[in-house]
Amino acid sequence: MGPPKPSIAISQQAFDEMVKENIDDLQMDPTEALQDAIETLTLQGVDLSGIVTCKEDPVIRSLDRLKQLDSDWTERIADRKDVDEVVDLLDELTELCLMEGSGNAAIGTRNGGIELVCSVCSNHRGGSDRVLGSGLKALASLIHDVQSGDMFQRSGGPKMVMAILSDSSQSSNILNGGFSVVAAAATGNEIVKESFMELKIDELMFQILRTRDKGSIHSLYDAIRVLLTPDDNRVVYGYARRFAKIGIAEVLVDSLKEGLNSPSLVSATITLKAVAVNDEICRSIAESGGVDALLQCIDDSGEQGNENVARVCCSLLCKLAGSDANKSAIVQKGGMDRLIKLAARFSDDPSVLQEVMSIIAVLSLRSPDNAARAIEAGAGDLAIQAMQSFPGAHQMQRNACLMIRNLAVRNPENRQAAFFRHFGLFPSWNIWWITILLNNGIEKFIRKARENHESCNSAATDALRDLGLDDYNK
Repeated sequence: MGPPKPSIAISQQAFDEMVKENIDDLQMDPTEALQDAIETLTLQGVDLSGIVTCKEDPVIRSLDRLKQLDSDWTERIADRKDVDEVVDLLDELTELCLMEGSGNAAIGTRNGGIELVCSVCSNHRGGSDRVLGSGLKALASLIHDVQSGDMFQRSGGPKMVMAILSDSSQSSNILNGGFSVVAAAATGNEIVKESFMELKIDELMFQILRTRDKGSIHSLYDAIRVLLTPDDNRVVYGYARRFAKIGIAEVLVDSLKEGLNSPSLVSATITLKAVAVNDEICRSIAESGGVDALLQCIDDSGEQGNENVARVCCSLLCKLAGSDANKSAIVQKGGMDRLIKLAARFSDDPSVLQEVMSIIAVLSLRSPDNAARAIEAGAGDLAIQAMQSFPGAHQMQRNACLMIRNLAVRNPENRQAAFFRHFGLFPSWNIWWITILLNNGIEKFIRKARENHESCNSAATDALRDLGLDDYNK
């Protein structure tokens, strides 16, 4: 664990006075005085984020010039040169704020950056698309935590951004910038989320998704996912139902139907998973062709070796499989065989294997027939090979245990498996495959997973029990 985050705050004025005292009272030169103040306050646990610690800070310089240009904007008609300078300043501010570990975003917000850029965007609404595009990107880079999201809210940011997005439905640059602001401001901030939902951003998103090239507005998908991130499950699930009700799920399924040729396939798939929060929505996605599209994408991702598409499509399919109606559809469409085939193509990638086993576990839950289909397809061999090959992949090991448990648990005759194995008898197909698994060493791999990974403890114990082992808890 790293050191605790500093919690003591200090104002810019107090910091500047401390530096001045070092110069005046201790006769330090300016550079030494500044460094001493920084080191002393850091040792005392003071949070210096947002404090200007150099004489000519580039963020402050950009904000000062931008403020001057913005204050003059309404008093005269700006020429092309002014527009170019505003765009350059906004782009510079974005670059500075996105510098990892620089603290520039905090400096910008602490010195009025969010309020200023909101003003710039408001003044240019209906004017220069270049200024609006750069302004929205700068605003998204400044909003970096809940507090800066609150500043955006108090500055009238949600209404301003919604107005710009509504006016600019033909500009991909402005749309991407605007939805980047939505994603940044709504992250972890329920008040901002509520503001955007009250302004009916879901309806605007639906219109844009329905009428535009979906691949050109990648930040829209990020915005939807953030709005549906469960900071408060009661509210967010209500938002997801609103999104589904107006038809966004069906529009996202259309992106899946375009297959690997769609530039928005991964984003649409991840977003659709965020929308699929209940059985009704999962069934509606399947009825819109979502299961067929996903299975085709899974086939294509295996053939083309695209592990990213394979992972996200399997993850969504697992979510949809939570609906009992969808389970039957997936299996009837050859889902088990197609998943095992995918696993064979990505046998060296535990991140894909764990997703495949997660789906099979869900499909087999409370369904002996589906469990039998899974075994026929090769799920048992998959578990043995994967657990043997990747002993350190804790999530994959856990998913393998869960899959084995669900494949075995629903058949009452499993309870007699140990007895029949003792006498070398195989009275049923189910006990036969369990015996094959045990003879091939699955018990050893399950026990090793439990021993090596705390997260596997419960799943491994359940798997051993439902394989008919008396000493499952040892």
